[in-house]
Amino acid sequence: MRIGYARVSTLEQNLKLQLAALKNAGCERIFEDLGVSGKINERKGLAAAMKSMKPGDTLVVWRLDRLGRSLGHLIDLINRLAGKGAHFQSLNEAIDTSSSGGRLVFHMMGALAEFERYLISERTRAGLQAAKEAGKVLGRPPLLTTEQVEQTRKILARGDKSLDDIAKHYGVHSRTLTRALQR
Repeated sequence: MRIGYARVSTLEQNLKLQLAALKNAGCERIFEDLGVSGKINERKGLAAAMKSMKPGDTLVVWRLDRLGRSLGHLIDLINRLAGKGAHFQSLNEAIDTSSSGGRLVFHMMGALAEFERYLISERTRAGLQAAKEAGKVLGRPPLLTTEQVEQTRKILARGDKSLDDIAKHYGVHSRTLTRALQR
């Protein structure tokens, strides 16, 4: 039996493309995970798919990164499938572990995918560091101005209003106001 697995990382994404590809590949059952990062190893849909695998079955995914984000996790999953006498197929990378050549390609593609993620991460960190060094302020802008925080201090010192009342006035949560006062 061909069993499909589809995953998207956020709830804003949808599975239509993956589901269509898996159905076209002849998958009789398809398990899904919506809004679940590939970094998370314990996924309900994936666990159910793995549990349903029998000898001779093939787990099919649209792309290798839909199954997992780390090479170690991918290899573990493929080994677990092999232990059940089952196979793995990735449609986009044309990987099929029912052959020894397919297993080799799987290991090479997994290593390259992990290498690419590390490169992206390194470039992101380097870009953030360069921006910092150039004097750019990183992160979310403050919700309250320095004047608003100082005004809050004065109001609280007089005892005219509560912290919650002031926070409502500025349209922020009281914890946001408390953090701004602590800076």
